[in-house]
Amino acid sequence: MTTTRDYYEILGVARNASDAEIKSAYRRLALKHHPDRNQGNKEAEEKFKEAAEAYSVLCDAQKRQRYDAYGHAGLGGAAGFDPTIFSDFGDILGDLFGFGDAFGRRRGGPRRGADLRYNLELRFEEAVFGTETHIQIPRAEPCPACQGNGAAPGTSPTTCASCGGRGQVTFQQGFFSVARTCGRCHGTGRVVTTPCKDCSGDGHVTVERKLQIKIPGGVDTGSQLRISGEGEAGGAGGPPGDLYVVVRVEEHPFFQREGAALLCEVPIGFAQAALGTTIEVPNVGGGKTKLAIPEGTQGGTVFRVRGQGVPHLGGRGRGDLHVTVRVVVPTKLTAEQRKMIDQLGKSLPSPEEQEKDRSFLGKVKDILG
Repeated sequence: MTTTRDYYEILGVARNASDAEIKSAYRRLALKHHPDRNQGNKEAEEKFKEAAEAYSVLCDAQKRQRYDAYGHAGLGGAAGFDPTIFSDFGDILGDLFGFGDAFGRRRGGPRRGADLRYNLELRFEEAVFGTETHIQIPRAEPCPACQGNGAAPGTSPTTCASCGGRGQVTFQQGFFSVARTCGRCHGTGRVVTTPCKDCSGDGHVTVERKLQIKIPGGVDTGSQLRISGEGEAGGAGGPPGDLYVVVRVEEHPFFQREGAALLCEVPIGFAQAALGTTIEVPNVGGGKTKLAIPEGTQGGTVFRVRGQGVPHLGGRGRGDLHVTVRVVVPTKLTAEQRKMIDQLGKSLPSPEEQEKDRSFLGKVKDILG
């Protein structure tokens, strides 16, 4: 057929539509009007052909340029539905209708192996500073007895009689031919008549593989480490898949983490907050860091210790340690202590006066910069 309708109108796209937009529009129409989904519907069949004709022009840069300049006359008879264009659209119809490589390409070639996932639990310190560990992965590998071909030693797979070794069988569907995976050989093009006893004809056996892996410092829960080539074995000589190690980090009783920053809370006494002091804060890797607490420190104040946080993953340096001080007010006092604190309280400015002074000083700092 050769349509006289505007190709952009047929696909429902603007004249300045991108290649991706044109392809997406064609996918949608092909799915909607495909003959398999509209048995005996001539109108749907015509719309399917019409969309294919429009796409065959607009997906070709030279044809589209001529069409934009001169319309249908500029195509010089190059337009019109041509079933052979589907050899170029195999990826589109394969995705839509599950045909796979449905236009004559053989499926029995090398296939990449499946990827594997391993969930690894780390202690907090291991995630911060990194570690090396051993893991065991059960995975499929080529059977040693049959060298991965599935046939018993001394025998070989034979060519599939149903598909002639192509891995696909072809049949006529409406106005074009469709190829589907051969049901007998499952797309391999070969049939095992005497299966290998070790792998039951599968060609693969499950083995436990022990790997030593290095975990970089700075990983966190959800981090994924990709180990190339350590996934399932490929089919028909194809490459193996990859192994993805997914990290989960145990919680720490003292530290919390936000990215590369470490957070902790340290209690100090009423007198220490009022008079100032020096305290020791534990480090995540052991040891302690001295931290000066100035006089008049309020509860909830956060102090930052630079470079005592988590190493930046894949980068240089470390984050910071953020220490929040919590002022602990005594709950049990002797009569003498109560008397001393009462006298002290009477000699100090009221909280309202202190807040007023602090507000005034803050404004002065803002003015002076």
